Amino acid sequence: MCAYVLVAEDDPKQAELVRRYLCREDHTVRVVSDGRSAIDEVRRQRPDLLVLDVMMPGVDGLDVCRVLRRDYELPVLIVTARKDAEDKLLGFDLGADDYVTKPYDPRELMARVRALLRRARPQADRSLSVGDLVLDPVRHTVHLGTQEINCTPAEFRILATMAASPDQVFSRGQLVQQAFGLDGNITERTIDVHVAKLRKKIERDPRYPAYIRTVYGVGYKVTDGRTIED
Repeated sequence: MCAYVLVAEDDPKQAELVRRYLCREDHTVRVVSDGRSAIDEVRRQRPDLLVLDVMMPGVDGLDVCRVLRRDYELPVLIVTARKDAEDKLLGFDLGADDYVTKPYDPRELMARVRALLRRARPQADRSLSVGDLVLDPVRHTVHLGTQEINCTPAEFRILATMAASPDQVFSRGQLVQQAFGLDGNITERTIDVHVAKLRKKIERDPRYPAYIRTVYGVGYKVTDGRTIED
């Protein structure tokens, strides 16, 4: 079951470990390092699952959970170094669906992720939409309006990574890490090749792309196709 997972974790090493394990299971992953960013990302593109660290700068994980539960129904897996039972109960009272205490075995974390996604299957079936471009992360299908676009698994991963955060610019290195994780066969040059092939399939005129746009000197982003800057 492929899903869009948002990870809110301020420890870079811990965040990278979780991201890599999630990518191994073909999930699309977005990582933020503070509570305010977590709230903003959920409001911009609601994830299928939120992996939420409690101890973060500014707005902590419990406050994030409190704020989001007012408007959203999404699975929340809290990760924390706190071992106090009261903190655990507070997390559940605020709307957390599961709770993992650091240090933990990443395999246990993934098992809990799978269980939460199974229980929330109707949400996990939700597509990613950017303008007329629609991606189904579960079925690995891409549609442009009524036309189905045949994408390879690698092309789908790149497109889904960017479509999960429309208008966000991704460097080639970020696309390698977020879309492919531990796959050492993917290089930054490979990203350019896949993007060129995607444009031939999606764009009306690949020379003037409207959906997959280049931000020169930085990388690529997916837009709704309404304006052309390239």
